[in-house]
Amino acid sequence: MKNKLLMVLLLLFAGLMISGCRQRADIVIASKPMTEQFILAEMLIALIETHTDLSVEHRSGIGGGTTNIHPAMISGDIDLYPEYTGTGWMQVLQLEFIADPTALYLAVKEAYDEEFDITWTGLYGFNNGFGIAMKRSLAESMGISTYSDLFEKGLALRFAANYDFYEREDGYPGLTATYGAAFDETFEMQIGLVYTAIGADQVDVAIIFTTDGRLEQYDLVVLEDDLNYFTSYDAATLVRNETLEKFPELLAVLEMLTGQISDAEMTNLNYQVEIEGLDPKVVALNFLNSKGLLD
Repeated sequence: MKNKLLMVLLLLFAGLMISGCRQRADIVIASKPMTEQFILAEMLIALIETHTDLSVEHRSGIGGGTTNIHPAMISGDIDLYPEYTGTGWMQVLQLEFIADPTALYLAVKEAYDEEFDITWTGLYGFNNGFGIAMKRSLAESMGISTYSDLFEKGLALRFAANYDFYEREDGYPGLTATYGAAFDETFEMQIGLVYTAIGADQVDVAIIFTTDGRLEQYDLVVLEDDLNYFTSYDAATLVRNETLEKFPELLAVLEMLTGQISDAEMTNLNYQVEIEGLDPKVVALNFLNSKGLLD
């Protein structure tokens, strides 16, 4: 009996030793708990595995998003992940609003390099921030393509936004002050409900996220914020400088996504996963192949 017990203990010890000796993957990629991030992470994984010999681990859907991923980047537990300029500037650095998207990108890129030893790659090409959308057919019939058009021609339209948007100074009060007018009729509803509300003709115009897949589902058009009222949330890859020094071949691979994904393309990718039910990895691979990035 003692021998059997000893054997069991030895096997358990050996198992723990083997588990403890498992090597960390060369590259650890993180993603936030949202469809768009899953798709982008799968793109990064595919590019790295196709164009380098590096091993990759994906820590998918990390709770708390940037709040928990950023410290893990600093500590070296995570090597890279997709992030947004507005999040880096406003949430992490907690600095004042910069209206111009290019100026914001250059500022956040410089600040991260100096303060955190982290590189921002080139921008993917899309912005996932707050925006205003309406039915494409209605926008075309009224000749509305910009916020200025909307506040000139569409004040009688029914406007919807989340409750908080009406209370925040950088929400509805600031929006109407910037564009010099206010809607005749406004509604409060959760942002996740506005897409179906527009589709059902319950409201006409609403605050949305600019790459949400439901924009395509209901054929909504995102209007141009021609006075740059909203903070830009342009997406790019964040990668630790130490990781780039260790694997110098990595940066060129990450830069393959620079300028490759438009707002409309990211919206469609989200639509394929959220509405059509496709797997994020399949959607990511199909997109990369369509761009010739896995050749």
